[in-house]
Amino acid sequence: MTNTANAAGAMPSPTDSAADVFVRSLADAGVRYFFANGGTDFPPIAEAFARAARDGTPAPRPMVIPHENVAVAMAHGSCMIDGQPQAVMVHVNVGTANTVNAMLDASRDQTPVLLFAGRSPYSERGRHGTRTRYIHWAQEMFDQAGMLREAVKWDYELHLPEQAGDIVRRAVQVATTAPRGPTYVTLPRDVLAEPVGQHASAPAPLRAPASPRPDPQDLATLAGWLRAAQRPLIVTASAGRTPAGAQALERFAQRHAVPVAVFHPRFHNIAATHPMFAGYDPAPLLADADLVIALECDVPWVPAVQAPPADCRVAHLGEDPVCARYPLRSFRTDLALSGRADALLDALSDAIDAAGGIDAAALESRRGTAAARGLAQRRAWQAAGRRPEGAITPEWISACVHAAVGDEAIVVNEYPLRQSQCPQTRPGSYFGLSPAGGLGWGLGAALGAKLAAPERLVVATLGDGAYMFANPTACHWVAEAHGLPVLTVVFNNALYGAVRNSTRAMYRDGHAGHDAHRMLADLSPSPRFEHAVEASGGLGLRVEDADALPDALARAVEAVRGGRQALVNVICDY
Repeated sequence: MTNTANAAGAMPSPTDSAADVFVRSLADAGVRYFFANGGTDFPPIAEAFARAARDGTPAPRPMVIPHENVAVAMAHGSCMIDGQPQAVMVHVNVGTANTVNAMLDASRDQTPVLLFAGRSPYSERGRHGTRTRYIHWAQEMFDQAGMLREAVKWDYELHLPEQAGDIVRRAVQVATTAPRGPTYVTLPRDVLAEPVGQHASAPAPLRAPASPRPDPQDLATLAGWLRAAQRPLIVTASAGRTPAGAQALERFAQRHAVPVAVFHPRFHNIAATHPMFAGYDPAPLLADADLVIALECDVPWVPAVQAPPADCRVAHLGEDPVCARYPLRSFRTDLALSGRADALLDALSDAIDAAGGIDAAALESRRGTAAARGLAQRRAWQAAGRRPEGAITPEWISACVHAAVGDEAIVVNEYPLRQSQCPQTRPGSYFGLSPAGGLGWGLGAALGAKLAAPERLVVATLGDGAYMFANPTACHWVAEAHGLPVLTVVFNNALYGAVRNSTRAMYRDGHAGHDAHRMLADLSPSPRFEHAVEASGGLGLRVEDADALPDALARAVEAVRGGRQALVNVICDY
């Protein structure tokens, strides 16, 4: 990942407005895109972008995004591809309110989104940019940032015009310091419009620190535990946040014969074909593990359902191994090591080798056990992904998606995809919803991913509820307006699965069971989602028969590769 917090541009002219300096400072910091949903607070920003275009001054690409949730999700999606923070600006308090859902997703997913919002002008008369609209009084708040303070690492307000560049550099520095995360800055219109004057100074670099390094003694302790363990297990959700992390995990697991289970994965962490890949549920191995390494994993198991044995040691590894911003998290922690996944694993591997390595017979035994387990696992997955005799299943949809898009596509999944039927083998090929679970992320994130990787086929796999949350009219407009063709596959079962499944789990034999636990989860009658994409020039297809799905997906992929967005609305039952 590029460290964007080092940039320092030219000395501002005294006649430059704060908005001019703001826009130029974003470009100096490496920000490529400015996702904007504006209002009456935006005139100085619009003028600054127009002036930059006229003068040939570097500036991010300004992009109108007609919903704030989509804008933040696009910044999130772009960053998850290349690690580069992007900027979002929204309209005062009402625009900020619409970002909270997506900002919670970015926060829990350690994604550095730079969120800016206008603020009602301070002045009521006499200044350029003063209050000139009826709405400027009602939209002022005592603490606008308070709406999302728990979702950001840092928030501030532009008080003086000469601070505009420093605020951008500070936001980037904080956002890119491990653990990474979003920031928020409010920009009053009258301050943005003011010239920076004689108080402006040359921009100074604000470098973000390197990621923390683990204590050598802790590494030696964990290396000793691994050498002694008979049934070790790695559980991860986000080790593959970077390609380096996924590659280091594959090296480590193979070299030291440690099985790896991915639990609610949000990134591609390990190839499904890797000899030590232990599937998507740690439960079978957790039951008798004698050492569990929770690697970039906020919830390695669900204590109310299962826990490792009482004598099992547990180590948590990651850039924030204790999840310090989670109010309650009491998983056993015998050891906690801070650092990037790749650096931690490589250092731990060196420590194991320095201590004499792991017994060859033990390695061979663990590899043999893993091979047998993997073979049985793959056979079960293949059987589950066969064409159904009745209603279309999510397993069949997932298998057909895999056959249609191949291993090189970027898959952005908001819940329904069955990875066991759509196995990925390449780093950077899979991205899942943040642990915050804020719905409506997937389609916007897919658009952001397409922006960052225009040469790649990008596929959004969404439940019907997630698709409706995504503000699809806005998303499909963005795809057409900005030339971002993505394939959307809707797993349409006409209900909120999370609500139904949770109710069923708590009240299996209760009154809610009389309507198959659809109370407060029913989304029927289902809209004709395939028509929504057609309104923005896309290809819309509806599939109700299992045999028709492969051809429909092939048509959709062909359309997307040809530059036209497409949506396949698959009617299914699960």
